[in-house]
Amino acid sequence: MDKTIPTVNPFDKLLNLMCFTPLGLLSLLVLLVLPMVPPFNQEYLIRWLISAAFIASLAIAFDFTAGLINIVNFGYCAIMGLGGYTSAILAERFGLTPWLGILAGGVVAGVLGLAIGMITLRLRGIFAACLAWFFGLALMGLATKMVWLTRGPMGMRVDRLFETQSNVPYYYLLLIIMVAIYIICKWVTRTRMGLAFKAIGQNMEAARTSGINPVFYRVSNFVLSCALGGVLGGFYAHYYGILTPDMMHTSKTVEVLAVAYIGGRGSLWGGAVIAFPFIFAMELIRSSLSNLPGLNLLLYGLLLIVVMIYYPGGFAQFFDTYFRKTKNKMMHYFLNGAYGSAK
Repeated sequence: MDKTIPTVNPFDKLLNLMCFTPLGLLSLLVLLVLPMVPPFNQEYLIRWLISAAFIASLAIAFDFTAGLINIVNFGYCAIMGLGGYTSAILAERFGLTPWLGILAGGVVAGVLGLAIGMITLRLRGIFAACLAWFFGLALMGLATKMVWLTRGPMGMRVDRLFETQSNVPYYYLLLIIMVAIYIICKWVTRTRMGLAFKAIGQNMEAARTSGINPVFYRVSNFVLSCALGGVLGGFYAHYYGILTPDMMHTSKTVEVLAVAYIGGRGSLWGGAVIAFPFIFAMELIRSSLSNLPGLNLLLYGLLLIVVMIYYPGGFAQFFDTYFRKTKNKMMHYFLNGAYGSAK
């Protein structure tokens, strides 16, 4: 019996290449027009959108390691900060354009990720996570003590990317970076290397028995995640225009971890989706209850407990369970795309 192969139109092929579904593309279009729609066209709300997009980007890159190879990098924001300081120092001390400085920050963070990975990723589970955390604390300590280079707690002033007081150009640039990070990570997961990552994350001994070298693949994953964090650190430096060691604090990593886990560990897209309503809610709480510092961290913990009990797979598991499996063909296409519909 002949089996006809379903034809896929160019639009669906492009969506698949971008690793988007029609719903994902629509969500991206909403984010693109949001700063033009009242009340989101106000500068303070655009700053909130930038904060959300920044956390979403970090959550994707963080989840690439935590969700795929099952290693939680508690020093992630310290490595992100290294990228920021690298870009800032190259721009302020050597006159390098910030655009190249951001890329250099990614390279330096990736190289440090290689060094840390070679040391820590021979260990397992909590031991690797703790050692990565100690490296992060050491980086923050160096940024604090090397006042001659970083100005320490006094803060290092950095030139901004755009000569404008408007936040809109930064928002659209960050959206481009966020989408690029997502596509890169998704592309990797579709390769043989991505399959190796998933195998290691599920059962490292079984993966080793299958001929996979866990250290090589774990380090490769770690390096890419750190490099992406370094690029985001460079953006951070040239957006805020000032750097202090506080940006490297473990609490910043906890914020990223909370978003990634609530979004759905290993999904990549879950953290990006959750980041926007989540950060907006946290900003409202901070502005309304400014006399209760640290309340956001308490809420992160409570939300994580609820998610781990009822939906260990986070929002991604909830969405897959109750929405993706619809029997309506049009809705199934909208939620899963042509390639998902063909499965």
